[in-house]
Amino acid sequence: MLTSTQNPKLKLVRSLIGRLKERHEAQAFVAEGVRLVEEALAAEWPMRFVLYAPGLREGGRELIKKLEAKNIEVEQVSDTLLNSISETENPQGILAVLNHSRLPIPRSLNFVLIADQIRDPGNLGTLLRTAAAAGVQAVYLPPETTDAFAPKVVRAGMGAHFRLPIHSMSWEEIRTAAKLLKVYLADMQGGPCWEKDFRLPLALIVGGEAEGATEEARKLADMAVSIPMPGKAESLNAGVAGAILLFEVVRQRKLHE
Repeated sequence: MLTSTQNPKLKLVRSLIGRLKERHEAQAFVAEGVRLVEEALAAEWPMRFVLYAPGLREGGRELIKKLEAKNIEVEQVSDTLLNSISETENPQGILAVLNHSRLPIPRSLNFVLIADQIRDPGNLGTLLRTAAAAGVQAVYLPPETTDAFAPKVVRAGMGAHFRLPIHSMSWEEIRTAAKLLKVYLADMQGGPCWEKDFRLPLALIVGGEAEGATEEARKLADMAVSIPMPGKAESLNAGVAGAILLFEVVRQRKLHE
């Protein structure tokens, strides 16, 4: 059992949880909780090691057996010590350090999400989770967007990271990757989304609610679309707005199959 706060594995976990620079240099990130580790295992995502506490519940202990059967390095850590490095309010007693291995972008694309200036980790994680549910084929993250592999984003994504190609890209790279797609920008000044044709291959840009879309996003967009809001709210947060628009794409395509 690991008991020292200076253990190299524990020091690595702390650095990956706390700093973007460390995640980039180590090319690794942390997934915490039974469900996320299960999702990573099911996706055969490359794991460096898994830490768990003696107080882990039965479902977690079954997961440990599966990990050991796959020859994944597993070590026990005292409950107090593992809780001290946890980012969650109610730690489940298990976390994994995973390689930063991006899924490849499919060659033929017809449904892409561009998350522009999404700085709130919860909003970005929600967008990724929704994108995976809606069948988005790839997500492009411009430089202004928060790190998709930060702990809070990974938790909010609920396993989307293991099923969805998520790529941080420059705007020049995004322009090249989206050149065959019709690009829609979510914007309050655009026309109602119900009146737009989302059946063609497309990319949807969702900007942060604080500052909206960047100038680069506006240059890339072919058309702006809005979500009609008959109530008195001024706006929706990025996670909700993105969900409505992504599933409007799903709705239209299902209607015309």
